[in-house]
Amino acid sequence: MSVILLERDILHYEVLGRGRPILFLHGWVGSWRYWIPAMQAISASYRAYAVDLWGFGDSAREARRYPLEQQVELVGNFLEQMGVGRVALIGHGLGAILAMQLALQRPEWIDRLMAVSLPLEPDMLNPRMRLAAPAELADWLLGQLPPGEPARVDAPRADLQAIQASLSDFQAIHLRESLRGLQAPCLLVYGENDPAVTLPRFDEGLALNYKTHAIAFEASGHFPMLDEGSKFNRLLIDFLAIDADLGPVELQLKEEWKRRVR
Repeated sequence: MSVILLERDILHYEVLGRGRPILFLHGWVGSWRYWIPAMQAISASYRAYAVDLWGFGDSAREARRYPLEQQVELVGNFLEQMGVGRVALIGHGLGAILAMQLALQRPEWIDRLMAVSLPLEPDMLNPRMRLAAPAELADWLLGQLPPGEPARVDAPRADLQAIQASLSDFQAIHLRESLRGLQAPCLLVYGENDPAVTLPRFDEGLALNYKTHAIAFEASGHFPMLDEGSKFNRLLIDFLAIDADLGPVELQLKEEWKRRVR
């Protein structure tokens, strides 16, 4: 287990592989652990980092750290302290919100961004997320199938206050319009059967910019990286390999990614 101190509080992280840096950010259920298959899939060509956010996994549990702004600072401070240059961010749920916020605040740091199960508006998030305990959320979002075990094992350890604080702050954030302001290539990934996050509809007035694209996995719920792991990892590898100047429009050339969010 690897840890660093950020302003005297313990932050847990893990790292695997060598090459261009990639940072994985987990969501409201689980910890860094469920990113292991994706980290392994890219480790031959990339240096994959994953952190436990404040209140999750093996990182410190301090209520003053739980607001969204503090969690975004965690990500930025981690990158600075580790000496990571321009980085690709892969965020899920809460982690996707943090990745988006950091990409808007510090675009010079971000090479590209994959946002998985990202609620673009507060009303896209099921109210049950704000009401249930961590273990109940895990049962609801993961079911009882073996692929969900990496997220389930650490879900009960999350501080409920950390979940609730981030969800409360999110009520004032509207990310849909912010997509236009992203400078880095951005790929939005959703599971069509996600009970927690409603799939977005992009009307003419809210079209994505040419560097942003959205894909839906037909057989996935809230955890596409677990529900369709092999497919997710292939998409991740393809996204990391595209020309940053062209963005994920290149992915449209592959028949496998024809299913889009409309």
